[in-house]
Amino acid sequence: MKEAVEKIVKGLVGQPEAVEVSEISDGKTVKIEVRVGVGDMGRLIGREGRTVKAIRSLLYYAGQKQGTRFQLDIVE
Repeated sequence: MKEAVEKIVKGLVGQPEAVEVSEISDGKTVKIEVRVGVGDMGRLIGREGRTVKAIRSLLYYAGQKQGTRFQLDIVE
């Protein structure tokens, strides 16, 4: 899932080379942390949080299929 999130985020931001995605797993929960360049935070979050909510929805349904819970965190 890390690669999928990274590909989605790189397609959204203006500085794709500044995107860093890390994945931390502790059993059934997988925490995905995303760091983006300065000025791209707004693009990732989207208007009223719609973009990040859509990415989290994709992770939720992928987790349902795999029996895993994904948590997306955006780190400044």
